[in-house]
Amino acid sequence: MTRTLFLLLSLLLLVGCAAQAPTPDAPRQSGDWPAQLEQLKTLESWRLAGKVGLRTANDATSANLDWQQTPFSYRMMISGPFGAGRSTLDGSPGGVTLTTPDGRFSARTPEQLMQQQLGWSLPISAMDYWVRGLPAPNAAHEMQADALGFPQQLRQAGWTIDYRDWTWAPRLNGGLWLPRRLVMTFDDLRATLVVNQWQPLDTATSP
Repeated sequence: MTRTLFLLLSLLLLVGCAAQAPTPDAPRQSGDWPAQLEQLKTLESWRLAGKVGLRTANDATSANLDWQQTPFSYRMMISGPFGAGRSTLDGSPGGVTLTTPDGRFSARTPEQLMQQQLGWSLPISAMDYWVRGLPAPNAAHEMQADALGFPQQLRQAGWTIDYRDWTWAPRLNGGLWLPRRLVMTFDDLRATLVVNQWQPLDTATSP
């Protein structure tokens, strides 16, 4: 169960490493967040590469993450060192499929997939908003900002998301500040995502 939990939460959560550092002449400053907010909301296609870690009351582990997102589909690939044990989650309006070395599992939504495999579910569909520093729409939330106006902590659907660091992504929508390190907690679960790179999605290889 711990292994299945890690695979699902790591793939569906997202979530040390060398980072895409901001350029010296573009420091994060007050006014940047509201200025880029509309561009950030329209950012629907992107690729994220990084490392995700999961800690539970009884275990802790980490893996590499490659997440490709489009307006209507996504693909999350997670693997150990040198690509060992790769698992892939493919999602579209028609449903989601998780392919692991142990088999292939399908459901209509990520939440249903978790319900089938674990017997309980979480609002995984919100993660593509949270990873951009946005609350999921049409759901109550609380947001705290830092001294520069950037999100510092988001509370939504029982989760607490702490934004620990930001990175400048010059190739996305003319340049955007995006989260580089997030720590997400739910009861005794703690997921950490460290982003090595934000980049435009290559449509030739997109899901």
